[in-house]
Amino acid sequence: MFDMARRKTTTPLPDDFEERIVDIDVSAEMRTSFLEYAYSVIYQRALPDARDGLKPVQRRILYAMSEMGLRPDRGHVKSSRVVGDVMGKLHPHGDTPIYDALVRQAQPFSMRLPLIDGHGNFGSPDDMPAAMRYTEARLAKAAMLMVESIDEETVDFRPNYDGQEVEPTVLPSAFPNLLVNGTTGIAVGMATNMAPHNLVEVVAAARHLLKHPNASLDELMRFIPGPDLPTGGTIIGLDGVRDAYQNGRGTFRMRAKVTIEQVTPRRKGLVVTELPFNVGPERVVTKIRELVQSKKLSGIADLRDLTDRHKGLRLVIEIKNGFIPEAVLDELYRLTPMEETFGINNVALVDGQPRTLGLRELLHVYVNHRIDVVRRRSAFRRRKREERLHLVEGLVVALLNIDEVIQVIRSSDDSAEARRRLMEIFELSETQAVYILDTPLRRLTRYDKLELDQEKATLIEEIAALTALLSSDDKLRALVSKELADVAKAYGTPRRTVLMESSGVSRTAAVALEVPDDPCRVLLSSTGLLARTLDAGPISGEGERSNHDVLVSVVDSTVRGEIGVVTSLGRVIRVSVVDLPVLPSSASPPSLSGGHPVSEYVTLGQGETVIGLGALTPDGPGLALGTAQGVVKRVVPDYPANRDDFEVITLKEGDRVVGVTELTSEAHDLVFITSDAQLLRFPASSVRPQGRPAGGMAGIRLDPAATVIWFGALDPALPSHVVTVAGSATALPGTQTGNAKVADYAEFPAKGRATGGVRAQRFLKGEDALIIAWAGPAPAKGVTETGRPVELPTEIGRRDGSGSPLPHAVTAIGGALGTTAAVPAASPPPAAEEDASL
Repeated sequence: MFDMARRKTTTPLPDDFEERIVDIDVSAEMRTSFLEYAYSVIYQRALPDARDGLKPVQRRILYAMSEMGLRPDRGHVKSSRVVGDVMGKLHPHGDTPIYDALVRQAQPFSMRLPLIDGHGNFGSPDDMPAAMRYTEARLAKAAMLMVESIDEETVDFRPNYDGQEVEPTVLPSAFPNLLVNGTTGIAVGMATNMAPHNLVEVVAAARHLLKHPNASLDELMRFIPGPDLPTGGTIIGLDGVRDAYQNGRGTFRMRAKVTIEQVTPRRKGLVVTELPFNVGPERVVTKIRELVQSKKLSGIADLRDLTDRHKGLRLVIEIKNGFIPEAVLDELYRLTPMEETFGINNVALVDGQPRTLGLRELLHVYVNHRIDVVRRRSAFRRRKREERLHLVEGLVVALLNIDEVIQVIRSSDDSAEARRRLMEIFELSETQAVYILDTPLRRLTRYDKLELDQEKATLIEEIAALTALLSSDDKLRALVSKELADVAKAYGTPRRTVLMESSGVSRTAAVALEVPDDPCRVLLSSTGLLARTLDAGPISGEGERSNHDVLVSVVDSTVRGEIGVVTSLGRVIRVSVVDLPVLPSSASPPSLSGGHPVSEYVTLGQGETVIGLGALTPDGPGLALGTAQGVVKRVVPDYPANRDDFEVITLKEGDRVVGVTELTSEAHDLVFITSDAQLLRFPASSVRPQGRPAGGMAGIRLDPAATVIWFGALDPALPSHVVTVAGSATALPGTQTGNAKVADYAEFPAKGRATGGVRAQRFLKGEDALIIAWAGPAPAKGVTETGRPVELPTEIGRRDGSGSPLPHAVTAIGGALGTTAAVPAASPPPAAEEDASL
């Protein structure tokens, strides 16, 4: 290592030396050079001035654009032209930092009140802007407030880097730009990071400070409760904000604005409309995908970025069924940039020195600067008016003595003599005499005399007002306050960021991420609606009906379990229970008004209809099926776990399933009701369980023209009813009311399997078939196609008696919970009607 270094010096050399070598200490040279570099970065690049809130490059951009005439009422020009003008005249650095500073001042997501009106691609929180040769710019209306009255000696100017131009040391800044727009910068050994605020709030605090110079921080925070970020969002916890306002340093947490919505008919989702400051949607999307792929985040089914320039930010996070959206949101806040920390470090230049400032100090610096600007502007305007008044008074003298003035001018050898003689004869100053000589004769008329008198009076009045203003500190402060109020009225916008005093403790410790696997009940209505209850408790009273609708099938399950939808073709289609909409607690009668059509969960073939539901547990009771051709089958519950749909019976050609039930006991009866009014009941123990491919066995013997219209299972120990409705087989479904009969189930004797059964209703004239039938625990309920209730006849004792006329056509019949309802044998369950169960 060398302790010494050598360098050439620019000191003039003596005549007897060709060059001089100076030995210097390396450590001293490094210390001096580093200090010079640090000084340059701190004062000329990274830190803003506390008065106008601008770094040198930002100030130079605004001043240069103002000098170029790029006002809001003029057209845009290429950004490269602005950058070149700034770099060539004012900023001795590269074009990249100049363009970066210009771009930031044009971005509405970076600045609370943008100062540049950009045209073209100026970037997004995720993307870089287009090159300067593609974009255009001009000053925004708010920027005109920054340079307003700069030509009235309101601020000091200094030479530029080469001494050929001048530049302002600070801008007049008609609004508190540093607090409104914030700033960020990294210097040597220090940094600044200031949050944006709401213009209306900051102006209100500044006006209060103007009126009450000794106002406390608590008083000012009544006007400025916290930052107001350009991208909105939510600030959680204000303790850090108060620390920053008190001492100049503090931190707070920013959260995205999220709502929980029904994003699809079957799923809820998190809709993000606002993100934390300086966070873009692509960054959030990328992080979420990484977490999902690494299995560190569960419960997200899909993620879509629907952001556009018209609707703004819209990030849709679809939540899997079975997961609690609020708990997933807490995980997103914890693991992704949807929650970020902002560290406030209010470092700015005050009188050329870097200082850490609290809210009160920042406002004081700006208010004092603005008072000084208005004072200097008023003094400049008074001086200009005094100078004009002096000229007007001289011109008035010339008009009053116009003939003598003309004679003096005509008799003078040159302008110098004319000026001297005018000064001597009419006691004018040199300035007045020169102005009279320069004034065209056409202005020296009687009308101009009147105008000059009026102008003189106006000037005297204005000079007096400006003198009174400059001599009164209270009037000066009042004028500054009024101008700030006008700015807030013209450019103020509502607050975007929500402030929350709460610390925002995550709820994941108290709320599970997934929905617990609690017992529940799955319901299928006659109008084709599918839903689940919150638990598997008993449903009392009108539990068998749902908004005048009857239940076709009821199955016990668990929230995270699966049930099977059985179709008329003998297929079972798996459906996750957690995907089903939830009904209110079973303590009150259920309403399927929130149910979803079963067609949203299963895909059916042509002519295929839904018959009922069944549990898919391996140790369950198994299903019992009945077909239109009289076949009965008990299915062994060996359902395949890796298939979404499978067959549970092999049907003969032209046959179809008309009824399905869960058989909970072999002591129950299996019941067939046929179209020719025959009812057969026999014990379930007489039917042996069979595997899924089996075709079943004979259940009831049918006449050649008869078919089975209802099949189910009943507990013979419970009081039950048999409801049959007779009519014409040739009538269209739903067009005839028919004659209904209600009989006691005990009136029907049990017979053996594969026999013909007994008569359930005697046909009257015009009747030749049963159009609907049902058997189950009392009481029985009937509904129309739209789900409206129909009063059924009272029970009669004779099982083979005739029926009574119905007021309306019945399309479904149901009873107490646990029984199945009857639907017309010739048609599927009708679609849900809006005026019924939907």
